[in-house]
Amino acid sequence: MTKFEIEFVVHASPSLLFNYIATPSGLSEWYADNVNSRGEKFIFIWDESEEEALLLKKKTDEFVRFKWMYSEDDDTYFEMRIVVDELTKDVSLFVIDFAEDDEVDEAKMLWENQIDDLKKIIGSV
Repeated sequence: MTKFEIEFVVHASPSLLFNYIATPSGLSEWYADNVNSRGEKFIFIWDESEEEALLLKKKTDEFVRFKWMYSEDDDTYFEMRIVVDELTKDVSLFVIDFAEDDEVDEAKMLWENQIDDLKKIIGSV
């Protein structure tokens, strides 16, 4: 598995952005067709498939980290971290994820498409 990180500049406040990356209703608008949660367990639904993830950590307006339940025997996770540049006040969303060595480019493209959807929804294009 290869760990990778991508940065996206997003024109939105950290608190608005956090709602879209950390709540089932926010994630349902851009990441999956539907998202449900029971406590720390999140269920992501796409068409006919369903994946469960555990919310490992979160800090309001800063980051959220999930771990897919099917990969519980390894150290992988995916994280979305909000970073505000101290000088320019630009807001960036950093995505940290893992993919098989030969699937990193594909995984990055998937994230780019997902974040493009997110930016359209929040008016940050």
